[in-house]
Formats: sequence, C-alpha cells, structure tokens
Amino acid sequence: MHGTPKLTPEILLRAYAEGLFPMAERRGDPTLYWVSPEKRGIIPLDTFHVPHRLARTMRSGRFTVTADQCFADVMAACAAPAPGREETWINDEILRLYIALHAGGRAHSIECWQDGALVGGLYGVRLGAAFFGESMFSRARDASKVALVALVDALKRGGFTLLDTQFLTSHLARFGAVEIPRDQYLMKLANALGREAIWPFF
Repeated sequence: MHGTPKLTPEILLRAYAEGLFPMAERRGDPTLYWVSPEKRGIIPLDTFHVPHRLARTMRSGRFTVTADQCFADVMAACAAPAPGREETWINDEILRLYIALHAGGRAHSIECWQDGALVGGLYGVRLGAAFFGESMFSRARDASKVALVALVDALKRGGFTLLDTQFLTSHLARFGAVEIPRDQYLMKLANALGREAIWPFF
C-alpha cells in the first residue's frame, strides 16, 4: 500500500486497469491507499454456485431486485456500521469517487427490496468485460446473496468474463469464489479489458 494524492474518476479507472484499487484504513481517515493483493479473489462466472436454499428464496419472490436505482444509498449502507463490522474502509473520498463513476456510467449497483424498503445490495465498477465488486450489505436474511446472484446473471447475459471480488471470504467461497496469484489475475484482467461487454440494465 502507499498513499496517493487526490484522485479523479479517470485516474481510478486507469488504476483498475492495472490491477489496483483504493481503500481507506477506516471511515474517518481521509487518506486512500492503493491495494494489489498477492492473492486475488475472483468468482469464475461459469462455475458460480447457488446453494439450494438460496435458489428457493430466489424462486419465492421474497425480494424485488433492481439495478442503478439508488447507487448512493447502496454505498451509504455498505459504509454503515453493522454487527461484526463496526468499522469500514469506505470513507467520504471513496463515496465521492464512486458516485462520480456511477454518474459517468462506470459504477453500478444492484438493490434488493422488501415491502418497499431497501434491505440489501452491492456495488462495483465496470471496465471492458470485467466487473470489480466493491462491497455489499444486508438488512434482511439472504438479501445481499440475492443481489449477488442477480449480478452474476447480469454479467453472464452481458458477456462479462471476469468478476473480481478483491479478497476471498468464506461467504463468497460458498458461491465458488477462489483465490488466484496476482500474475494470473493480471492475465485474466488484460483479457477482459480487451473485450466488450454490455451492462444489461437500462
């Protein structure tokens, strides 16, 4: 990691193209750092796994899923303290940058609604045929998981080839996420950046 001067959306996109992404140490720290993990988490789209119980939840219609309806609200929810996650790496500068990326059509959100309330979602960045998942939140059981399933379905329909999760967690591993070395990730990234994909929500 290393410090960086004030970023612009354009610099941020160039960094993603080189395998970097920014983080803050905590919510109140204005400093951002570039991160390039030695082991990168990805979800191979062709082997994405939906657990049986979650598949039943998807079929039940318990949640309504939308895209890009309230990007800033999704980011704010991802940054909010939650049980077991009292601190966050999403600071005001991160919020500013990604909201600007969204305004430029490069960052997107998936929202899950229940009885008219926003109860889960995720957001990330699109570049070429790569999607860089940034964060997710859940205020109702399975809401963020439903958002992830909807995202993967959209990426497959749009012709994406890479879903970057940055790090591997036990939660994501249940869906087929794996860790790969940085050099292998950079090859997959270069391949994805050389392709075109369509964000299928309009």
